[in-house]
Amino acid sequence: MRRTRDSDLAQHLVRKSVDALSDDSGRCDHCGRTPLTGEQVHRYDDGGLLCELCRPLRRVEDARAEVVRHPEHGHAVRVVSRAAA
Repeated sequence: MRRTRDSDLAQHLVRKSVDALSDDSGRCDHCGRTPLTGEQVHRYDDGGLLCELCRPLRRVEDARAEVVRHPEHGHAVRVVSRAAA
């Protein structure tokens, strides 16, 4: 019986974390998929987002291309070398 509670808790935590990740990331307005890290997406002035696969469906000049970054982009520790005194 204890294993069932542990597995239920584990499933709940996994679902919660996946839902949190999917809420933060943008989805394509046409196909609904979440673009992969490193993929190019196109944002429109009206707030719309299209993935690279759906881009040919909407050729509008107000789109700006962006590269999808990893969720931890900018949070990494950077090594700084110290200059010899």
